[in-house]
Amino acid sequence: MKAIELRNMTEAEIEHTARTLREKYFELRAEFATGRIERPHRLGQMKKDLARCYTILKEKKSGK
Repeated sequence: MKAIELRNMTEAEIEHTARTLREKYFELRAEFATGRIERPHRLGQMKKDLARCYTILKEKKSGK
């Protein structure tokens, strides 16, 4: 997910996206722990997307 896409969303939409990503990240970590994950690189990508969501959400809440 690109930062420009997140910047065009409202705070509620970003929070919903972050919540969804957090749930999917948890599921991927469980798959990784059991050895059933097909694409382990998705863990890193999802972690970065989640951090990007939180960063932009913080920017929006602070009024930048």
